[in-house]
Amino acid sequence: MSTVNSQDDEDTFKILVATDIHLGYLEKDPVRGNDTFVTFNEILDHARKNEVDFILLGGDLFHDNKPSRKTVHSCLESLRKYCMGDRPVQFEILSDQAVNFHHSKFPWVNYQDENLNISLPVFSIHGNHDDPTGADALCALDVLSCAGLLNHFGRSTSVEKIDISPILLRKGRTKIALYGLGAIPDERLYRMFVNKQVTMLRPKEDEDSWFNLFVIHQNRSKHGATNYIPEQFLDDFIDLVVWGHEHECKIAPFQNEQQRFYVSQPGSSVVTSLSPGEAMKKHIGLLHVKGKKMKMEKIALETVRTFHIEDIVLADHPDLFNPDNPNVTQAIQAFCMEKVELMLDNAERERLGNPRQPEKPIIRLRVNYAGGFEPFSVHRFSQKYMHRVANPKDIIQFFRHREQKEKKDIDLNFGKLVSRPAEGMTLRVEDLVKQYFQTAEKKVQLSLLTERGMGEAVQEFVDKEEKDAIEELVKFQLEKTQRFLKERRTDAEEEKIDEEVRKFRESRKKNTEEEDKEVREAMIRARAHRSEDEVLVAASSDEDSMDTEMIGIGNPSDGLSSTLSRGRGRARGRARGARGQNSTARGSSRRGRGTTSQESASSSRSYKPVSVPAKNMSIMDAFRSSKTDHSLNSFQSYSEDIIDVDSDPEDTSFVPPSSKVNQRLPTTSSLSKRGSQSQASRGVDFESDEG
Repeated sequence: MSTVNSQDDEDTFKILVATDIHLGYLEKDPVRGNDTFVTFNEILDHARKNEVDFILLGGDLFHDNKPSRKTVHSCLESLRKYCMGDRPVQFEILSDQAVNFHHSKFPWVNYQDENLNISLPVFSIHGNHDDPTGADALCALDVLSCAGLLNHFGRSTSVEKIDISPILLRKGRTKIALYGLGAIPDERLYRMFVNKQVTMLRPKEDEDSWFNLFVIHQNRSKHGATNYIPEQFLDDFIDLVVWGHEHECKIAPFQNEQQRFYVSQPGSSVVTSLSPGEAMKKHIGLLHVKGKKMKMEKIALETVRTFHIEDIVLADHPDLFNPDNPNVTQAIQAFCMEKVELMLDNAERERLGNPRQPEKPIIRLRVNYAGGFEPFSVHRFSQKYMHRVANPKDIIQFFRHREQKEKKDIDLNFGKLVSRPAEGMTLRVEDLVKQYFQTAEKKVQLSLLTERGMGEAVQEFVDKEEKDAIEELVKFQLEKTQRFLKERRTDAEEEKIDEEVRKFRESRKKNTEEEDKEVREAMIRARAHRSEDEVLVAASSDEDSMDTEMIGIGNPSDGLSSTLSRGRGRARGRARGARGQNSTARGSSRRGRGTTSQESASSSRSYKPVSVPAKNMSIMDAFRSSKTDHSLNSFQSYSEDIIDVDSDPEDTSFVPPSSKVNQRLPTTSSLSKRGSQSQASRGVDFESDEG
């Protein structure tokens, strides 16, 4: 087997691989606040010293979806320092970049931009922490991409079908097909794989000569029936998978015996959860690729704060601890202090050989006090180590495993559901919502919405700060149910209506694909709603200096309630009152986009037609009104207005059709939806450097 060596630079790709850097994690902590920035600079410094061709990041560059100004500034500062220069880039791109970077206003790789001087390109997918959100579906990586400091790829906005088109790279005689898929909710992606809605496009010409590299950011370990992505779902023509999201460092490539490809899991470069997986030594990888051969070299990170964790079970030491002894708590505390001192000694010895390592370590002692023992004061215990450890407040964790007993009468306590989760486990909001409603009493069960839809809306509210997510979902489902009942011509009897609503809800629960579309549509409406509020607030602020007497005045012909809902502010009251001068403008679906200056000025206050009586109409009220008013003009007008607002193409992310993808591809980089190739003809060789 031939060897990949650094002397064959003309044909050898050198790629620095890293994932889950989490810039900005605990940035306000006085001790650990700068850890992520220091380690990021070390990663970039390794890339420059090793003269790599490019850096490949596997998601979660930022810890927050909306990073602070300090975090963004520090990131821009580091990228400008290490990635700009006169060193020429030695590889070329053969694929259609308008397809690879279709979501960008500058659809080409940054080092080919004539206005930039890039010597070290960075390619990155987004993770679940820094994924696109908001009305324009933007993320922090898009800011870096627009600034020309990073190439954001692997983005997919479709919930119906995903076509992964690779970036085709060539250096000398070595060709790499770089595939990327940014973070997608695991359950949705799992279902799309099962339904064969995910396709990896392959080059038509010499497809066996390409080294196929795939970057993904999903759950690799199983967290539920469908809350992960099995490796068997991935195509077997892939040569190497760089797996992000999992924080435990397993960077040495491991071969999947069934699919025959290799998987490398670099792990995070910072400790974000005090679990055993995070205690592993942190590494990044230097990947060498020549032809179809590869070699992964591990590089230990020296600036990562050391982390030591240990578990003790008090019941395993009956010779030391007797729960009936009145002084047993003092004995347990003394025992824990000995353990912490031992871990501090080990951390100090480890730091002696590495002066770049932060002085204060992270210490975690997990104490299982099952068996009749009582925990001591963690706060008082932590005071002793305030100046010696980086995490004194959570240095001790008491836990115990209780046997589950069946109860006939269950008094649901939501506080118990959100109690301390198992260490290292991810507690998801949608799971809590589903668990809550499944175990709730009948009188608080959902009768119109589904647990899944409500969970998605709450997740958007919590993670993405979409304040209107739940409201818009409820409104959307109410409108859809009303239309369904009217089409069925159901009698206005409460029992029959309840039965029809129940059947309609059950049919939606079975059709998960349709439910995904409904949730997505509601989220788009929520984002559009928020954008309109921002525009209205901005417009009304300009009116303050000109006309303060218009506050709260509305035209009676508008049919608007004099009291607006809370959270809309005084600005919306002014804007609606002002627009009431022209009643014909209310029925228009024009959003003020792409119009003349006069039209945009007049339509800037007519974004979303509102009819308060219809908005607050219950299902029963809708039926009563339908029996007395056969024309249904008000309801139809309201429904049509909603559809017009949501069908605005500018409110949705652009999704290129698959046919367009195929049309754009040049001859040298033509792609086809071909099946997996025989492993016997692949000839992938691998060398691992464990040193």
